[in-house]
Amino acid sequence: MIAEDSVLLRTGLVKLVEMAGFEVAAETGDAPGLLAAVEEHRPDLVVVDVRMPPGFTDEGVRAALSIRRDRPSTAVLLLSQYVEERYAAELLAAHTSGVGYLLKQRVVDVEEFVEALRRVAGGGTALDPQVVAQLLVRRPSDPLERLTAREREVLALMAEGRSNAGIADRLVVSESAVAKHINSILAKLDLPRADADHRRVLAVLRFLGVADR
Repeated sequence: MIAEDSVLLRTGLVKLVEMAGFEVAAETGDAPGLLAAVEEHRPDLVVVDVRMPPGFTDEGVRAALSIRRDRPSTAVLLLSQYVEERYAAELLAAHTSGVGYLLKQRVVDVEEFVEALRRVAGGGTALDPQVVAQLLVRRPSDPLERLTAREREVLALMAEGRSNAGIADRLVVSESAVAKHINSILAKLDLPRADADHRRVLAVLRFLGVADR
């Protein structure tokens, strides 16, 4: 489902995702219409503009949080014109899977955008690199200071939602090297023993500053 008030962008998104193999159940241009359409069609994934009618403030975010609260199995990908990191943190504070936050400019890179869609639809996360970069600058304290420059780089890529293989490709290193960095990150952040996927999510939440909310 696509929720975007710009008719031109909404039409482009619909065509793009359909070409990628997704079926668009509905499209809408405002938050009330989105909530009504979700109730009617019960989609697997919703792509939502952050600022929508009627107020053009945070209607999209409010709708996304409402959808995830009422239908936790519905994945949500927020799109924003600008970096508004608090919205990413707010969404992740309540939900640690099947969520994403990207700048609209990422749509231009069709392959990367479609990859993000599939990752979120599959229960993963997708955070815009610019959002992650701002969070990295904003949070220089706490146990994150224990991390090396390379470990912080790996953690930032984890926060974007990339797999070990994706991180290895980006950094041009082996997957085993990435695994060693991640193990070191988990140890330095004093995360409780749990399954690997859960500890990975906790590490990202610690990085985003929402783990203790």
